[in-house]
Amino acid sequence: MRLLKNIICASVLLGSITAVAQQDPNRTFYRYNMNLVNPAYAGSNSTDSDSFNDQVYDPKSELGINFRSQWAGVQGAPETQTAFFSTGLGRNIGMGVSIINDRTFIEQQTAIAVDVSYRLKVNDNTNLFFGIKAGANSYNANTSGLTTFGLSQDPSLLNIEGGFKPAIGAGVQLKGEKYFLAFSVPNVTTTERLEQNDGQIKLGDSRTHMYLAGGYDISLGGNLIFKPSSMIRYVEAAPLSLDITAALSFNQKVELGASYRLDEGIGGLLLFNAADWIDLGYAYEAPFDSPIVAASNGTHEVFIKFKM
Repeated sequence: MRLLKNIICASVLLGSITAVAQQDPNRTFYRYNMNLVNPAYAGSNSTDSDSFNDQVYDPKSELGINFRSQWAGVQGAPETQTAFFSTGLGRNIGMGVSIINDRTFIEQQTAIAVDVSYRLKVNDNTNLFFGIKAGANSYNANTSGLTTFGLSQDPSLLNIEGGFKPAIGAGVQLKGEKYFLAFSVPNVTTTERLEQNDGQIKLGDSRTHMYLAGGYDISLGGNLIFKPSSMIRYVEAAPLSLDITAALSFNQKVELGASYRLDEGIGGLLLFNAADWIDLGYAYEAPFDSPIVAASNGTHEVFIKFKM
């Protein structure tokens, strides 16, 4: 049984090298940490319900932390830790900082970025935000770890110590009283990444990611709000990634929802407003891929947001 599990894990991780080389990590709580991929969200949340009135517009500060363990139980499976801070610098300028640490199999990537956004009032009910993201990415790979799973590699491929390379991106967000629509390209530069080709591991380049996201809040009466949202991620030469989430908010204290990722898996999420200054969330995802189901205990994600 142990040998069988190792074979399954090796096949899962071999496939993950190609997928990860092409795509950045997913997040179930994408709606609540959007400035990780879209700088237009920096400082875009207001503390006042009448947030579109220029006289009372007051962006609030937020600090968020997200932990994601994908395919728990599989040795070397993807793990991602992220942190972001967002605040307003006056009525129209926002600023944010984000850190993403992503480890998969023998690879590790760390990204640090600073976001700056600008608010343009469209009308009494709508704001348009523009954002720029600038930072640096570090990529490392311990290719000697390939032998642990019996995987071959390009003979000229040695351990990669990529150092930090510049990264720059941009985004836009249209925000109404009950909806949002956003598009972003968080990084237009490329970095070295491993990729799998005909069973052999070689050095390639990461690919540009494009994100399109939207959501709408629908009042169902009383203190019940239905909050559907979706995110589409496009990466050249990779399968289209589509997330669909439907959640119910009870009295703005508890949010319970379900998620679906196209051809990948389904899950559930719980978000709890423990106090005026903190939100706590947990999400679980079950994959569709039968080898992954057999070898793992699903995907777990924890989200914490502090509001200041």
